[in-house]
Amino acid sequence: MKRILLTGAAGEIGSALRDGLRAFLPNPHTTLRLTDVRDLGPAREGEEVMLADLTDFQAVRGVMDGVDAVIHLGGIPNEHTYEHIRDVNIDGTYHVLEAARLSGVRRVAFASSIHTVGNYPREVIGTDVPVRPDSYYGVSKVFGEALGRMYVDRSYLEFVGVRICSFQAQPQDARHLSTWLSPRDAAQLFARAVTAPGVAYLIVAGISGNTRRWMSPEGWDILGYVPQDDAEVYAAQVQDLHGNPADVTEQRQGGIFVDPAYIGLAGKEP
Repeated sequence: MKRILLTGAAGEIGSALRDGLRAFLPNPHTTLRLTDVRDLGPAREGEEVMLADLTDFQAVRGVMDGVDAVIHLGGIPNEHTYEHIRDVNIDGTYHVLEAARLSGVRRVAFASSIHTVGNYPREVIGTDVPVRPDSYYGVSKVFGEALGRMYVDRSYLEFVGVRICSFQAQPQDARHLSTWLSPRDAAQLFARAVTAPGVAYLIVAGISGNTRRWMSPEGWDILGYVPQDDAEVYAAQVQDLHGNPADVTEQRQGGIFVDPAYIGLAGKEP
């Protein structure tokens, strides 16, 4: 593998992968092509920086040339109006997958989300349960997984969906004891998602090796992902930080996203 495209490279997870992904790649000389609509600063050694808007198919097509695999993190990372979610997360993911197909990309690792199943109770579930999205954002991630399935069935493309739960430097509240994904584990998981052999289509939980996890680890063995962190280390600091246990946001996996009144970034961005 000579070149990996990383969309959404200016975001929190993108920045973490920019720093940590290479340590888990079989070929340390793999070039990272970074793209976003925001400034990424100058390219470092082993990097290429190319700005592109996910809503512009020709721009996405332009950054895809010469790429072996894609880590697709780009998009609105929270709830928003349906129109914004549609334009960026839904149409943008189509642009990435179609451009990947046209460019002969072999593997796409897609940043999916726990919000595809956010309306399930807080108990252990697998990735094979029927989807229960908790928001327009969650719906966009369901769409991405389904679109990936179609591309796998209709072309040579391979697809791994990583249902990211709570990416944080460290857990911030009691919910994160179950949902935390550390920067180090995120880098390992996405590196495995684009390099593990023998994968056609796979959905996995995007969490660390948390003792209290709600999502089962099936598929991790296929990728060779062995998490190094466990949120339980922080239990004494955060286990008492939670809302009213009687509130639905404390009973469902999606947390605040399951509140019908939650609008996320709507009204906060143009």
